[in-house]
Amino acid sequence: MKVAVLDITGKDTGRKVELSSEVFGIEPNDHAIYLDVKQYLANQRQGTHKSKERAEIAGSTRKIKKQKGTGTARAGSIKSGVFRGGGRMFGPRPRNYSFKLNKNLKRLARKSALSIQAKDNNLVVVEDFNFEAPRTKEFINVLKALELDSKKSLFVLTEESKNVYLSSRNLKKSKVVNATGINTYNVLNASKVVIAESSLEGIESNLSK
Repeated sequence: MKVAVLDITGKDTGRKVELSSEVFGIEPNDHAIYLDVKQYLANQRQGTHKSKERAEIAGSTRKIKKQKGTGTARAGSIKSGVFRGGGRMFGPRPRNYSFKLNKNLKRLARKSALSIQAKDNNLVVVEDFNFEAPRTKEFINVLKALELDSKKSLFVLTEESKNVYLSSRNLKKSKVVNATGINTYNVLNASKVVIAESSLEGIESNLSK
């Protein structure tokens, strides 16, 4: 599969690059995508939720009524979860939601995500670029030139493009990563995936193992 290489002004340079069919042209595996996205979202959870149980509630411990003869259920503590102000029964406790997936499955999921975007013509290859200094305005100009200013976009650039990364940090709809930082969720969450020409080799070598 060949894709035209654009410059940062959105113009065709007249060159084309060949995308590896092993990475950008496979049959997508929906279940692998599901598991990888599920793991990514689970890893974002802090898991710091907590509610007080009956042992943690401040209140009297005396028996609130006699055991028998009331015609209602027996009750031994005002801190019971059945009473207002009592502890919560089976409430949330701090926990770690993360779980592990093997490397081959994660690699398959990322190749599937890239293949979906390539099939839908949502991949854009651009010449390598960087800024002399971090300037959000310059990055916005690049987005406008590529007609991405109103769309979600993922830029996969080289590690030398630090100033581009710094220029994009406060833009909600754009995300900049390097070849080793791509994940299934970010690839599928973007309307367009913009890949620097030099990053293609890194992506293909990482996912073709």
